[in-house]
Parts: sequence; C-alpha cells; structure tokens
Amino acid sequence: MTWYDALPPDIPEGRLMIPYNGATPVYWLSSRPVAAGEWSRWRARHQRNGLWPLLALDAESDDDPFGVDAEYDRITTVEQHDSGAVLAEWWQEVTDDNLDEEAAADRGYLDPIGVRWPGLTSDPDRQGPVEHFADQYADLLATGQARLALVPATDGAHALTAIGWTGPLNHDNDTARFAAVVRDWQRRFGATVVGLGFDTLHLSIAAPPTTLELALRVTAEHFAFCPDNIWQSNTDTFPKYAEAITDVNCWSFWWD
Repeated sequence: MTWYDALPPDIPEGRLMIPYNGATPVYWLSSRPVAAGEWSRWRARHQRNGLWPLLALDAESDDDPFGVDAEYDRITTVEQHDSGAVLAEWWQEVTDDNLDEEAAADRGYLDPIGVRWPGLTSDPDRQGPVEHFADQYADLLATGQARLALVPATDGAHALTAIGWTGPLNHDNDTARFAAVVRDWQRRFGATVVGLGFDTLHLSIAAPPTTLELALRVTAEHFAFCPDNIWQSNTDTFPKYAEAITDVNCWSFWWD
C-alpha cells in the first residue's frame, strides 16, 4: 500500500500532487486556504500517520506551489552530510573573494565576525516546548492564501527532500545539504519547518539567541545558509541582522 492509499478519512478537500515530468504523487495539497489551528492538528498526528504538515505559502492558483520537477536529481541524502562542514563550505564560497585586504574592505557587513568561519553556535536554552512555538507560528502564517500540504516524511527537514524542493537552487543544487542544516537546527535551536514557498523557508524557533553576541554567531550560520538574507534585505549588515533575530521565535529565508 502506498502512502496516499492510506490517507486519513477526515482529510480536507484536496488533491495529490505529482511533480512536473513525474508519475508518482509526492505530497497532498488542500484545495482551500487553511484555517488557524489546522496545521497544529496535523502536526500532532504526525507520529501516527507519518505525514508532515507544511503551510504552502505560494498557493494562489492550482499550480504546484513548490515548483517540484521529477527530473531534478536529488544527488544525496540528508544523512550523508554534516551540518558544520556544509555551513563552513558555503561560508568559504561566499567569502573567499574577501580574503585579500582590498576585497575585505568592501565587505564591511561581515563585521565584527570577519571573513573567517566562526564555527557553529553553542546551543541556547529553550524558551518552552518546541510544539508551542511551532503552533503559534503556524497560526501566524495561516492567513490569506496559505494551503495545507501533507508530506510523507519523518520530520520537517526530511520533507524538503521528500518532495524534491529546489528553492535554494541558485545557492546550491543539492537540497539534502540544506535539509541536513535544518535537521541540526532542529536539535540545537528547537527549529520546526512550518511553511514553505517556491523559494522561501519558514521555521519556528524554540531556542533563539538571547544576546547580541550569540545572535552574531547565528547570523554567520544564516549568511552561509542563505546569503540573500543579508545581501538583499534591510538588515544588510551582521549587527543589524543579529539585532533583528535576537529573542525572536521564527526564522525566514529567501533565495533569489
């Protein structure tokens, strides 16, 4: 029996989503915008039915909100990657041209961290149950046209690869590397994958940085993970970005 043959009988009106160029459904999508509390209800049932809920935030039409293409080569799996090594490699790629003095002077937004990879952030204390912050953030996002997606996946990080999401393709074409970092953030920061768009990712955070010093270290991880969060935003320096994420229980990423 396939996962979609075993969908719960009380599932809302919706349809199975088959990737472009594909033949097999990889997730289910509701036909109508989701109401507050609905994501939380399905999150609580995940251990029983194996379906991870996502809020599909670019679902204004009947097209695939995640732009999944079955011909995309998934390349690797989450388990093959170490989060620290992946982030260090990305950091090197986006700062490598800063290693001479002249280039470094043009990248003052990296101060006070500088061009050298600072390493992973230590685990902050959690401010409460992971589920509490996930449910709160889901209700905040469940406005407008957001629909409910259900993905056969072990957790939110796995859901990214299970559907073959390619949102960060312009940064790295191996989604499993992003999923490996997200899984590590699940452990260290109590992160939960709540919302997903064509090129956006939205996480609730149970253990955000609570000091500017810690937030600067987290900013370095975010910059390696998604440089556009710094390069194409109003928080275009490390101090500005760090201040914006201090004591905040959600993180959002967008890749150009």
